[in-house]
Amino acid sequence: MKDEIIIRVLDKASSFLPMEHIQELRNILEEELYNCTISSACTALAVINDMPGRVMLFLAAKKLDGCSKITIENYARILQKFCGVVHKDVEQIDSMDIRRYLALYSKTGVKNSTLATIISCLKSFFGWLKNEEYISKSPMKKIKNIKIEKRVRKALSREELEMLRDACETLREKALVEFFYSTGCRLDEVQKLDITDVDWSNGKVLVVGKGNKERPVYLNARAILHLKKYLTSRSDNNTALFVGSRKPHERLGRRAIERTFSTLGKRAGIKKAVYPHLLRHTTASTMLQNGGTMAEVQHYLGHDSPTTTQIYAEMDAQTIKMSHLKHVI
Repeated sequence: MKDEIIIRVLDKASSFLPMEHIQELRNILEEELYNCTISSACTALAVINDMPGRVMLFLAAKKLDGCSKITIENYARILQKFCGVVHKDVEQIDSMDIRRYLALYSKTGVKNSTLATIISCLKSFFGWLKNEEYISKSPMKKIKNIKIEKRVRKALSREELEMLRDACETLREKALVEFFYSTGCRLDEVQKLDITDVDWSNGKVLVVGKGNKERPVYLNARAILHLKKYLTSRSDNNTALFVGSRKPHERLGRRAIERTFSTLGKRAGIKKAVYPHLLRHTTASTMLQNGGTMAEVQHYLGHDSPTTTQIYAEMDAQTIKMSHLKHVI
């Protein structure tokens, strides 16, 4: 009960306090309430289903842990669907309930990757409930992860990157392509940036990534050139680095950036889907192909685990062929 109150207070305070103050507030609350016993007055005849309330607490806790907005939204979507099917108190849910739900969901024709995401979310949720002592054991303990066929993430080839550049028709499109390629940033990281975040003298930008971790990324000469041209052309007073082309020129949203890259890919005649994260793949692959180490790429991209970076080291058939032609004479 005590931890639940602390989480609720911190969640409400996070709307107007910076994260560093939230941590200070958490320490104060835990210290002041350490020897206190808190109980709630029972005003209802019975608790029929406490799932929705526990989900809200879980999402609030994840927000305080520094999870990204998109991650929390995905958690919320998955857990809301689960609540809509499994009408039980969290302590009463067992592994058979989970298996029935997954079997029901799989009949809708979803991919194994989607089921794997659902399982991961449910494991995180029930694991949190167990750690917070809302349940005695997790029903996910007996649920095995689904094996997903490993696919090589194909970055843009040099030719495709040039095709994408040639397809740009506006200064904003050029700036977006060069910024994403030079920095290797995630979509969320770029979308939140302001003009003042750019250190022009050092060609550096400080971005806030997953877990609210700050790291520097760098702009090459081409990115600096096109970004300056784009910013000089703007007549608005918005502080955002990228804004909409129509009045009132609000901060460019995630969907708008995704549409821009999709449109550019089709306009360029690139056969595979083009999206912001593909430029991140391309940046990582280019760094590795040009002699960058795994540790350097991991640090630059802001990966917590080298396993994530390892994905970019997987080579496709064309890369292996070129390497053979270069070294086997």
